[in-house]
Formats: sequence, structure tokens, C-alpha cells
Amino acid sequence: MNAATRSAGKPSTPNVKITINPIGMDRPRAWLVAGFEDFRRATAVSLAYGMFWVGLSIAVTAGAIVLDLWHWLLPLVAGFMFLGPLVAVGSYGISRALEEGRAPHLGDAFGAWRPHAGQLAMMGVMMMIFFLAWIRLATLLFALFFGFEAPGAAELYASLLTTPDGLGLIAVGTAAGAVLAFGAFTISVVAVPTLMDQDLTFMEGIEASVRTVARNFRPMLLWAAILTGCVLIGVLTFYIGLALILPVLGHASWHAYEDLVRCEPVDKIAS
Repeated sequence: MNAATRSAGKPSTPNVKITINPIGMDRPRAWLVAGFEDFRRATAVSLAYGMFWVGLSIAVTAGAIVLDLWHWLLPLVAGFMFLGPLVAVGSYGISRALEEGRAPHLGDAFGAWRPHAGQLAMMGVMMMIFFLAWIRLATLLFALFFGFEAPGAAELYASLLTTPDGLGLIAVGTAAGAVLAFGAFTISVVAVPTLMDQDLTFMEGIEASVRTVARNFRPMLLWAAILTGCVLIGVLTFYIGLALILPVLGHASWHAYEDLVRCEPVDKIAS
């Protein structure tokens, strides 16, 4: 297990060799199975962690409606894909506790980031850049197709599905968002769990993530599609489904990391 080489609280060291394992198209399914198993073994903690994010999502949505910023809801919901890897940190902590033979508790979920807070924060900045780029792009696309004055809620959502401008906005926005989202996925898919598990810099984590996607492009493209589809299903259930979906995907992503990335101390390799 990669945790064997972890040394929490120590500075980043270059004495770790990162090897990217090749995988087959069947592995994403195996990760989901492992994710469900972790959820089953730590149902109470995992569900509580998922409900926290459901509550936060509902609060953000309610705030946007109360402040008459409802037209921001679609970009914000879509932008969740850029922040998902950071949301999953708590699930990584739960899975790691299970692997260590401990009964997970909420401290494992909400405190998982602490040993490597600095590097995870830098990773958060990178993901926030993608998120803000998406919000800016969504604003420009909205102005291009609908002008600078937002129509009423009923009129806007009807227009999205029944007018050329609305369908054009959906098509262009989906394509542009998919490119940005896959870029964010590429730099983060194993970077965040790697930073939790190893004393590395965020740039080393990003490098490992990019190498992972490059070496296993088709399986990782499938994994990205699975993540996107599952989150979309959760959103369509008015966020309630995310209470189950987010922790399961988080646990599965931890197992994906362990399947894809092998970290070994350089002195061990030399010997």
C-alpha cells in the first residue's frame, strides 16, 4: 500500500520514484466495486460526509435564488466538476483508515487534509483557476447568445430547449466545458490522493496525474465519463443522490490512485 511510504508532516522530498501502472478498460468497474465496499464498511461516516456536501449544495442554491442570481445556477452546478477532487479528500481519509484496520470517524474525513495542508491548498488554487475560467467563459457565452440582460427564469429555461440561441448555448457551452473539465481532470485525477499519501509538491502530483492520463488515456476517459455521469445523476435528484454518490466515487478514486500509481523510496530501489 502506498501509505507505507508516507511520512506525515515532513517536508517534500525528491527521494521518491513515481511509477505509473498500465491498466485495462475493466479497472474503472473494479474501482466502483471497491468504492461501494468501503461505503458499506463505513456507511455512517461516509453518509454523514456526503450529507455535509448535500447540505452545502442546497444552501448555495437557495442563496442564489434568494439573491436573484438563479441564472448562475447552471454554471455553478457544472463547475462542481472542477472542485470534485478536493471534495473527495474526506472520502480518501475514510478509505485510508479502513486500510489501516481502524474504524473510521468524522475526524478521518474532515481532517484528512491536515498533514499536507500546504500542498493540497496549492492544488486547490489550481482547481479554482479552472473553476473561475469556466465561470468567466459561461458569462461570455451567455452574453453572446442572450445579451447582457438576463430574462426571467421561466423564459430562460424554456428558451434553452426551444430556441436556436438556447440550443446553441447548450452545445457550445457543453463542448467548451468538457474541454476545461477534462483539463482539470487530467491534472488532478491522482494528484490529490498522491499529495495526501506522499510528501511531494503539488507540481509533482500534477506531473503524476498527467502521466497517468497519458499512459492510460482510454480507461481514464471512461473514468472521467463515469464520474461526470454519476454526479449529473446526483444533481438531477435535487442533490439528495449526492449523499451516496460523492462518498462512493471518492472511495473509488482512492482505489484508482492505488491501482495507477506506485511510489517507492529511491534508496529502497537502489538497494
